Amino acid sequence: MKNISFIVLLFLLVNTFNIFAQQDPQYTQYIYNPVVINPAYAGNRGVLSVTGLHRSQWVGLDGAPTTQSFSVHTPVQEGGKVGLGLSVVNDALGPQNETYAGVDFSYTIETSYSGRLSFGLKGGGRLLNVDFTQLNLLDPTDINFAQNIDNNFSPLIGAGIYYHNTNFYAGLSVPNLLETNHFDDNNEPNSASSLAEENINYYGIVGYTFDINENLVFKPSTLVKAVAGAPLQVDFSANFLINHKFHAGLAYRWSAALSGLIGFQATDSVLIGLSYDRETTDLGNQVFNDGSFEVFLRFELFKKFDRMLTPRFF
Repeated sequence: MKNISFIVLLFLLVNTFNIFAQQDPQYTQYIYNPVVINPAYAGNRGVLSVTGLHRSQWVGLDGAPTTQSFSVHTPVQEGGKVGLGLSVVNDALGPQNETYAGVDFSYTIETSYSGRLSFGLKGGGRLLNVDFTQLNLLDPTDINFAQNIDNNFSPLIGAGIYYHNTNFYAGLSVPNLLETNHFDDNNEPNSASSLAEENINYYGIVGYTFDINENLVFKPSTLVKAVAGAPLQVDFSANFLINHKFHAGLAYRWSAALSGLIGFQATDSVLIGLSYDRETTDLGNQVFNDGSFEVFLRFELFKKFDRMLTPRFF
């Protein structure tokens, strides 16, 4: 098993000390599905929007992170102020698997002729599973790993705000406001090895679209993610929409990765996208790391009264 010791070491460190910096899943193509991190985005596309995404990180490394997300959201009525949605995410790392689902609610007010400000709430829960049998333990008799953690439930409450007009958008969000402690019930409550704490993750996003000509649109955007005890994550991206059909761009994750993004608007309703990340850290130079991949599919159901003449870029 290639470099399984790396994952084992990482996981043992996580389970041997109190953890204050557990990160939410990361996405390179966040601009195409912001509702996963910001409930205020629900309904803001003006149509029923359904998106599925798969991410494989550090391909070639056994036990590396994989993430699947599914979201559906829609305005409640034509020109309605209320948006509703559902987001489901499954995130796996080595022996650990966490699934969380949340219902998204947004309320939008008009701030100008083209400006709209939305407030959002998310409510749901998380299920944590840990299969210790996947670990190559240094001490197989260690009682801290004697029994798996199965369906450890914790509640989820999130909030966000989102503003956009014809060309500009910005948002702030906290997908989960609760700092939840996970315990292995078979261990002593005060045992450090039984405690993992999910800290609050803060997200900020901002972007702008420049209509260069009728067949070319340029949209730079930035995503900032902050969590206590971990380095600040900043993603810069530059995307182009060509002939209302083809999406292409580059992204840079500060001190972490360089990415390429492509997409194809197969029909007015269907968008397909793919991205590839290459680590710029020492991890990217390892022979067992073939980079990270994301693929997504977005389907949107247009009504006759609000059919989009050209695809929305955000």
